[in-house]
Amino acid sequence: MSTSDLSRASALTLAKLVRERAVSSEELVRACLTRIERYDPELTAFVQITGPAALRDARRKDRLLATKGPRSLPPFFGVPTAVKDLQFARGTYTRFGSRAFRWLWSPVDDSLVARIRRGGFVVLGKLATSELGAMPVTEPEIHAPTRNPWNREHSAGGSSGGTGAAVAARLLPIAQGSDGAGSIRIPSSFCHLFGIKPSRGYVKAPYGKENPQALSSYGPMGHSVDDVAAALDVMAETPASRALYDLSREKPPALRVRVTVDSALVCATPEIAAVVKRVASLLESFGHHVEEGPFAEGSLEEFLPLWQWGVSRAPVLRTSSLGPVARWLVEAGRTLDVGAVVERHTMLQRRLDSWFGDLDLCVTPTVAEPPPRIGAWASMPPDEAFARAARVGAFTAPFNITGQPAASIPAGLTADGLPIGVQIAGRRGEDARVLAVCRQLEEAMPWQGREAPQVA
Repeated sequence: MSTSDLSRASALTLAKLVRERAVSSEELVRACLTRIERYDPELTAFVQITGPAALRDARRKDRLLATKGPRSLPPFFGVPTAVKDLQFARGTYTRFGSRAFRWLWSPVDDSLVARIRRGGFVVLGKLATSELGAMPVTEPEIHAPTRNPWNREHSAGGSSGGTGAAVAARLLPIAQGSDGAGSIRIPSSFCHLFGIKPSRGYVKAPYGKENPQALSSYGPMGHSVDDVAAALDVMAETPASRALYDLSREKPPALRVRVTVDSALVCATPEIAAVVKRVASLLESFGHHVEEGPFAEGSLEEFLPLWQWGVSRAPVLRTSSLGPVARWLVEAGRTLDVGAVVERHTMLQRRLDSWFGDLDLCVTPTVAEPPPRIGAWASMPPDEAFARAARVGAFTAPFNITGQPAASIPAGLTADGLPIGVQIAGRRGEDARVLAVCRQLEEAMPWQGREAPQVA
């Protein structure tokens, strides 16, 4: 197969080809490195490429397959991927998108990266993130901005912007992201990908104890529900009897669904609202009960202390080394009382749980507006830039407070050719149901035929 053919194949297809010895893991890694060399200088999806180490790992896997055969191999044996630069991966720097950590080198994997490797993946390097993962665009001072493969004048989103750009440009078939207020779903929406933030705690935190008030979840971003469900099983090390890949193939029962296109912070553009309503009509045609209704009440001022406190937990020694927005968040967060933050989180979660009520799903725009242009917020004061960012995360952040599963499906393009995502959020613990409904939509409105024109 040509490099172009390999780049268009799904991650599960590539794993099957490796097991059948139709292609070697080394060939897959070299094909990815070729595309990275060609396209990444303009995109800045990667902040570190570990080509020699990846090739050594691929050759080891090829030798193992030749010696022992294809039995009992992990599901993504020999398939290339990369990890977000908020994770520790052995032999790499973990810079958190910040000059404050530019020399932080890790000799070990964190537990999440270790699970990804146990799933058979070959790790090619580190993917760009916004500074401390704090913003929904990836434009930190430490490197050039991460650009959208659909239009390089626009953002790929954040904080998992490198993941979004790399997978959308088919530099990788699938990759990991993390999501504290929309950081998987926003770049998925901006880059025409399928991504899911699983229920809180479904994927164990990569370091430290589980925090019941944690906003962040960890999940994959890819081109298909199959790939993402199987990769989420790997990241969570889900027992075979409860594998999301299998459960998501079961037809869901008739569900109660609320659709909304406006929030207190932002109203969807007419183009995006029309796409959301088209998805709602499809769900109704599947036999689900769909009703229109208001989005949850809430304000930026209520959410801000949760975000400030979470960002301030990064072990930054000198805030002077941070960019303006990250510094503003960290310095404010360090003045907050932890008990008051927990109380605020509990209050907001109860309000949101009451709003969700007996619904099975909520359908919204992932983001109410198209991807912003690169540098659009760069000259704004920190509070103004963050207020602008809050419009991007208006529909996504509430489900981080509640810990509910929420996915973004690629649902169409604007008249200017920019991707539109629709968010499908479900009840806590019902990740398989969210995936099953997304699969119904994928079958009814196939999205894999669309490719980013600037990297085709």
